[in-house]
Amino acid sequence: MLRFKYLSFSAQSDFAPYFYDNGAGSSNGNMALLSISEDTSIGTHVYTLNGSDPEGEPVTYGMTFDKGSKEYFSVEPKSGNVTLIQTLDREVQDEIIAFVTITDGRNKVVENVRVFITDANDEKPEFLNLPLIVDVPEDAASGSSIYRVQAVDRDLGSGGSVSYYLQSMPSTKFTIDGHSGVLRIRSGESLDYELSRTHFVTVVAKDGGGKYHGKYQVMTSTAIITINVLDTQDSPPVFVGTPYFGFVYEVSVPGSEIFTVFAKDGDQNNPNAMHYSILSGSDGFFIINSSSGCISLTSFPVQLRNELYELKVKVAAEVGPDGFSDYSITTVTIRVVDLNNHPPTFYGENGQQNHFELTMYEHPPEGEILRGLKITVNDSDQGANAKFRLLLVGPSRVLRVVPQTVLNEAQVTIIVENSTAIDYEKYQFLTFKLLAVEIDTPERFSATADIVINLLDTNDNIPKFSSEFYIARIPENSPGGSNVVSVTATDPDSGLWGAVKYSIYGSGADLFLIHPTSGIIYTQPWASLDAEVKSKYNFYVKAEDTEGKYSLAEVFVTVLDQNDHPPEFNQNFLERTMIIGAPVKIEAVDEDAEEPNNLIEYSIMKADPDNIFDINTSTGEIKLKPYIKSMEIVQNITKQKDCRWSVVVQARDRGSPSFSTTAVVKIDITETNRLKGPMAAFLMQSRDNPMKALGLAISIITVMVLVTVMISTIIYFRNTKSNRITPARRIIRKRPKDQRSWTFRPRFGRSDQSFGKFFTDDETSDNHSSPRAKPPAPSAPVLPPPPPVHSRPSERLRSVPTVSSWRTSKNTDVAQRSGQNKDGSGISSALVSELKMRIEQKINEANQGYYY
Repeated sequence: MLRFKYLSFSAQSDFAPYFYDNGAGSSNGNMALLSISEDTSIGTHVYTLNGSDPEGEPVTYGMTFDKGSKEYFSVEPKSGNVTLIQTLDREVQDEIIAFVTITDGRNKVVENVRVFITDANDEKPEFLNLPLIVDVPEDAASGSSIYRVQAVDRDLGSGGSVSYYLQSMPSTKFTIDGHSGVLRIRSGESLDYELSRTHFVTVVAKDGGGKYHGKYQVMTSTAIITINVLDTQDSPPVFVGTPYFGFVYEVSVPGSEIFTVFAKDGDQNNPNAMHYSILSGSDGFFIINSSSGCISLTSFPVQLRNELYELKVKVAAEVGPDGFSDYSITTVTIRVVDLNNHPPTFYGENGQQNHFELTMYEHPPEGEILRGLKITVNDSDQGANAKFRLLLVGPSRVLRVVPQTVLNEAQVTIIVENSTAIDYEKYQFLTFKLLAVEIDTPERFSATADIVINLLDTNDNIPKFSSEFYIARIPENSPGGSNVVSVTATDPDSGLWGAVKYSIYGSGADLFLIHPTSGIIYTQPWASLDAEVKSKYNFYVKAEDTEGKYSLAEVFVTVLDQNDHPPEFNQNFLERTMIIGAPVKIEAVDEDAEEPNNLIEYSIMKADPDNIFDINTSTGEIKLKPYIKSMEIVQNITKQKDCRWSVVVQARDRGSPSFSTTAVVKIDITETNRLKGPMAAFLMQSRDNPMKALGLAISIITVMVLVTVMISTIIYFRNTKSNRITPARRIIRKRPKDQRSWTFRPRFGRSDQSFGKFFTDDETSDNHSSPRAKPPAPSAPVLPPPPPVHSRPSERLRSVPTVSSWRTSKNTDVAQRSGQNKDGSGISSALVSELKMRIEQKINEANQGYYY
């Protein structure tokens, strides 16, 4: 069956698959002419193989490489995705040959493709001919070319172009052409072998820049150019060891070597032979060896006419057989000396002297010359015999002597080196030894001189307290003028500068004084110290010298408490109510400031009846004896059945001496069931604190007053709105008509219950004759007109209630209302007349005070 299928299948046409050729710019196809940048990262999808089978069969893709070559890509068979698996480097390999395959399972097509690697700027310029060493003669002209730097960059395009520049240096003598790399001596500069034989220049090679991993970058490299300067014959000879001094001694003979000069060629790279000669000054007594430079004596010393000779010696470099180059001239000083038979000697203003004395103030400025010392030192010998060293022996590094080395003679100068050490408070005088010791003689002759410096004091110190602060304690109630503490300050200066004056100041110094010379601090004569008022004081003391230099110290004074206050009982606790089983507390206060003076112990001195109370000695709580548990027991103790007992309690402090106070405490004993309800419970709770109950009562009264004020305010504003009150300032004019009389109507029909209400005659008649009319619109209240002089006979008078009428019997009151008692009617008329007169007087006074 399988074979049939194979024969049947082979009978049909079978075409090979093929790749799509989409050109060089395509990302899929057969990879023909594909270009990849060398900075492509590993794992990047770079291409997709794409092809087809004519019969529509599925195809798979593959890729192979030449044997032995590196495999750079991998292919996913089904999708054809090509992935980079190796790092690319165009400088190593700029082209990759690969074989891509496509197959439908029976036919396989293989194509040879070339993948081109494009450049990225990943290479630095590389210098050629390293190390860079240049030899340049020192006479090379300014601006001349001395070297060409070469560097190559394997990148392509701008990344492969190279330019050059020198790193900035403080004083470089060179410059470089940025394109060619030619190194030149900078214009205006020159080379000098004698000043600098080697120069180091750092050159930087920079490429033109390019992209790398998508970012633009510029690559640089550096190299150091070593420039060796070659010497040329352009410098004269140089004498070494100048100045030159030679000596002729008494024992010298003709031919003795006096001194040898030495010179070297200024062009040290290729030195020439030196040629010496004496130009002048020898007077025929000295000659010089032309090759060695040795100066010799030609006669005996006794023949020399001068003590000092100055020879001019010339040296020239021998260039060749034809002549000499530049030359140099120096001076050789030759002194004629005798034997070393004179030691150094010190001289003062009056001749030879070995003791010098000076008086000066302490602490002179450093570097100051002690001009009061006029010292000269001399050695009469000649040459090395007269060379000696000066030393100053004494306190180290206080003074120094100048000069330290002397030839023959010198003026000695003493200079201050350490001003602080010249201190009158440490030394009233300083002693030094001045030594002069020969240096190069076998005898080592020496001389000494004593220098005594007497110091004068200056005010260079401030008074200093023995302590930065002082702590003092003084009992309270100490009398005025009591000593508190003594402070001490010292000033090491002498005389008046060392005298110290004391003073105090500060907010706490009001109660204290200080003796200006002894430093004793004492209280003011009128001062009274009380620890209960203030127990801590602090202030400052100042110690000052005559020139105002001062220092400060702080004084802390503690007022010690004394037991000067007896305990005092709180009067609110002397009448107490005691519930059986519960204690009551009394309290006493001691105004002393400190313990144990203000610690109180309580005790019962006497009780009536006796032995029924206990007291806590510390808290003052009084309670019944444990066996008293009910009111029956209490009532059985006394015959009078009295439940109000008195106890004499003593409060004693623990001070020394101790004070005590006694008080009678009245205790009302009751049981808990006698007081019931929340108010009773509150009163029982506040029995030890009556202010709490008082506060509650004040709070209740305050709330009631506020409620009353609020209600009155509401009623007032309500009446004001309904009456539409107009301004009260009006002009009241009397009417020309007959004035109507006023009567009083009782509010409740009885004259003894209120003062009644005012009505006019018309109003009265209207009220009796007709039904009540509608009240008029409200208007501003005005004062009533004055009462009439005459009343009408027909008007019925009403009585005005008074104190006397209020006390009248009930029958009299009834008679007045019915008109049956004539005497009562007469009394009412008199009262009404009196009241009318008073009302009229009040109205007139009101009109005068408020209206016009």
